[in-house]
Amino acid sequence: MPDNRNFMIAIVLSLAVLFGWTFFISGPQIEQARQQEQAARQQQASESVAGQAGDPAADGIAIPQAGSSTGEQATSQLPTDTAVGATGSRESALAKNGRVTIASDLLSGSINLTGARIDDLRLNDYRETVDDGSPTIILLSPSGGPDGYFAEFGWQAPESAGEVPGAATIWTAPSGATLTPETPVDLRFDNGAGLVFTRTIALDEAYMFTVIDKVINRSAATADLSAYGRLTRIGEPETTGFWILFEGLIGVFGEDGVEEEKYSKIVDAGEKTWASVPDGWLGITDKYWATALIPDPSRPFDGRFVHSGDGTGVFQADFRQGALTVAPGESFELTNRLFAGAKVVAIVDGYRDLYEITLFDRLIDWGWFFFITKPLFSVIDFFFDLFGNFGVAILAATVIIKAGFFPLASKSYRSMSAMRKLQPQMTELREKFKDDKAKQQQALMALYKKEKINPVAGCWPIAIQIPVFFALYKVLFVTIEMRHAPFFGWIQDLAAPDPTSIFNLFGLIPWDPPSLLVVGVWPLIMGFTMFIQMKLNPTPPDPTQAMIFTWMPIVFTFMLASFPAGLVIYWAWNNTLSVTQQYVIMRRNGVTVDLFGNIMSTFRRGAAAASASATAAVAPARQPEPVKATAEAEPAKPAKRAKRAKPVDPKRKVRPKNSPKRRKSRSRTAAGDKPSPPA
Repeated sequence: MPDNRNFMIAIVLSLAVLFGWTFFISGPQIEQARQQEQAARQQQASESVAGQAGDPAADGIAIPQAGSSTGEQATSQLPTDTAVGATGSRESALAKNGRVTIASDLLSGSINLTGARIDDLRLNDYRETVDDGSPTIILLSPSGGPDGYFAEFGWQAPESAGEVPGAATIWTAPSGATLTPETPVDLRFDNGAGLVFTRTIALDEAYMFTVIDKVINRSAATADLSAYGRLTRIGEPETTGFWILFEGLIGVFGEDGVEEEKYSKIVDAGEKTWASVPDGWLGITDKYWATALIPDPSRPFDGRFVHSGDGTGVFQADFRQGALTVAPGESFELTNRLFAGAKVVAIVDGYRDLYEITLFDRLIDWGWFFFITKPLFSVIDFFFDLFGNFGVAILAATVIIKAGFFPLASKSYRSMSAMRKLQPQMTELREKFKDDKAKQQQALMALYKKEKINPVAGCWPIAIQIPVFFALYKVLFVTIEMRHAPFFGWIQDLAAPDPTSIFNLFGLIPWDPPSLLVVGVWPLIMGFTMFIQMKLNPTPPDPTQAMIFTWMPIVFTFMLASFPAGLVIYWAWNNTLSVTQQYVIMRRNGVTVDLFGNIMSTFRRGAAAASASATAAVAPARQPEPVKATAEAEPAKPAKRAKRAKPVDPKRKVRPKNSPKRRKSRSRTAAGDKPSPPA
């Protein structure tokens, strides 16, 4: 049993060290460094934006020269905005140019007719906080305002072809045009040199824009053109900074699969490119929102992630498709797409299947355990559709998980019960071979084999629960469905920590404790259930093990207090089910469960230790009595020799000491008479 416990202790302590280091040491350090770096960049930006207006012409990127063959690496730099800081408010930036309104149930915003940029987009269903009156989420913003972030499609061609659509192109749109799911918008640009460009932008019921570009050659010369698309973000955004979540530039590039580059890495690298990609996509992802370009699958493209500029800098994900030739009197058409919105699982998966976009579901960071994480989310989502509450769905999913692992858990608990029955024999073997660990281990293994017991079986429930725990943590942390999802009572966001704290009496004291002391109701419930689970077994005789098992629930209570409330609720509920299951199985196997006695023994040990410490501290040490000095030391007397015992005559009758004859004999001796010989 102690070997089994040592294995469990190793697992739990490893997790405690991992989470403790991440959330209490490395996490705050990373966040502090990120904030300092961001503040420095903003200061540099404010110094460098003087004289830099948000002129769209200045936003132009040096697109690869037209005429390049398919797969040829670009020789010039793609466009990166030189206006790296905000020169005005968002409203003033929106008012500079003509716009076409975007209106749907999920999106609202506008298209900038200068460059045909989609640079004004709000998510109608999502707000900054749980308050219904808080502002809606702003996803895209124009250059020249704060947090510039936009999508743009364009063309490039030799100078002989005349002007082609780019960042500074003024497109024309029908008067009063509005982009809705029912009404696409048609834009037009004539370069005056025989090339006419049309662009049809359509929006579906969710977050996918379809951009159909068509070029008509009315000149007498052949036109060589290349299409491009880019997502440009001015300045590094605030990120969560957690290792469990990816935020940055992401894409799928053919056989290379999913490629992810954090902002810090692309700043160091400067640029990363992929040539002649047969199919894929690329974009920029946040925790809950994302933008992604899906190039026309009929033509290969060159992809690139790049960072450039001073100050806050510019992050960009862009592509350039292979050169095409349009003969006089002919036309050519390309269909590219833009995803811009919330990373709703059903919507993202739907786009993957509808448009056959390779690995588009990986836009959501399911992590290494995606084969567990995504099915687990599907189970929770199923119960949400059934109950209408994600908290209840988590509880129901936990029951299903426990039922699925019941055979293995039942076997392990039976093994633990059998180990308890063998405890006296194991103790005897340890005492017998306490000086020879090798023989002790051999004897224990022989005992396990004889009784058909697996000493590690009791650890399987914890070992199996670890990937499920991580998977659920991932689901709660990355899926937007959990964002602002209420439970009951004070839990209004399952993806956020429990907002209450025992250190201000759950709000009764008008004081905001530091984050380390924000230990709410649900973390306390979780810690209590963990304590009860520990006390199903007697206190280990080893003091070190006893101390670890006693303090473990307290450590986990403080550690999980900063975790999402949904995860803490899951852990508490899972502990409750485990306690019930283990209690029933142990009773069925004839094991006496003295839960109350085990709990009281913890407090008795603590009280005894405290009493012993107090006694040792208060009671003075007894001093030896001083030896009296004498004028002359007395010589030591020799020890008296012990008298030899006389042999006993076996024929002699021995009377009891209190017999009448013995008393009469003693009285005669005392009177001076000789005692008469015994008869």
